[in-house]
Amino acid sequence: MNRRNFINTTASAGVAAAAGPASKNVRMHLGTQRGGVRLGNPENARALRYFKRHGVNHLCAFPPENEWSADKLSALRQLVESHGLSLDMVDMPLARTPLNPIMMGKSPERDRDIEKFQELIRNCAKAGIPSIKYFLSLLPILSTRPTVSRGGSLSRTWKLKEYGKAAELTEAGRVPADLMWERITYFLDRVAPVAEEYKVRIACHPHDVPTPPGFHGIDQVLGTPEGLRRFVSIRPGAYHGLNLCLGTTAEMLKDPATEILDIIRYFGERRKIFNIHFRNIRGGRNDFQEVFPDEGDMDMFKVALALKEVDYPYMLMPDHIPTHPDDPGTAQGFAFGYGYITAMIQAVAASS
Repeated sequence: MNRRNFINTTASAGVAAAAGPASKNVRMHLGTQRGGVRLGNPENARALRYFKRHGVNHLCAFPPENEWSADKLSALRQLVESHGLSLDMVDMPLARTPLNPIMMGKSPERDRDIEKFQELIRNCAKAGIPSIKYFLSLLPILSTRPTVSRGGSLSRTWKLKEYGKAAELTEAGRVPADLMWERITYFLDRVAPVAEEYKVRIACHPHDVPTPPGFHGIDQVLGTPEGLRRFVSIRPGAYHGLNLCLGTTAEMLKDPATEILDIIRYFGERRKIFNIHFRNIRGGRNDFQEVFPDEGDMDMFKVALALKEVDYPYMLMPDHIPTHPDDPGTAQGFAFGYGYITAMIQAVAASS
């Protein structure tokens, strides 16, 4: 396939049919990153039927490293399309693990992992998959004790005051902001040009949770709006941007309800948002609870209106839905999330 025309593959008749009727004047659409869809998984058909049943026509998959060849990625895309869905994105897991070589700045290990990322970009182009999401962090996703929310559900919670180990150093030692930026720039200088050449969008998730400077000796620089603005400016081009998790971004703010809208406008107007985690929180920086999307501090209808205002054209997906013992695997919770996002898109379309 001509790599510069690979997007035409994803616009084939089969994928177009999967997309369903478009909402008037609104290009954003419901998506998901759940289900464990990968080659050889006996649960594939059940998961894909579940998505289709709940109106989900767009998918991000998590293929393991041994399934990154162009042929394997093409087979995965064809599997998804055979159930009437579109494979819009895959996840790159290498830099998401704590103390990974890319963010540790360890050569030659980081160069090996960067070469794997470059290979995945090329293979996605050949397979007709237009986007990759990833996460650059030295720390794991952090939580304190879960708290009880609606109907006895349990919500992931972060209270900095309850976290008693912030002064302890990790194997990374002390990593101040300038060193973090040096390592991030080293990565982008080698990966963003390949994404630009092959026309594959690469979408970075912000640091989760946003932590104060020097937390565990590390300045997690992608945990502030200022850091995200600097990040997208490091390399020019239309294929380097963000997986903008609205929950994680709200966790950076003192007043998420008012501040989130200008953040969406800033990155949206610059065409730097490639995926949205459409989720809500109560609270703000250093003290928050993740809740169902309709009960948090952000007005998600206003959020959806802001996304329409900047003509955001990609997926909105639920994430970090509260759990409950009566809902194994959170299938019910995510079904609620899918319906909620569908209603938001329809309401925004009707408001125009």
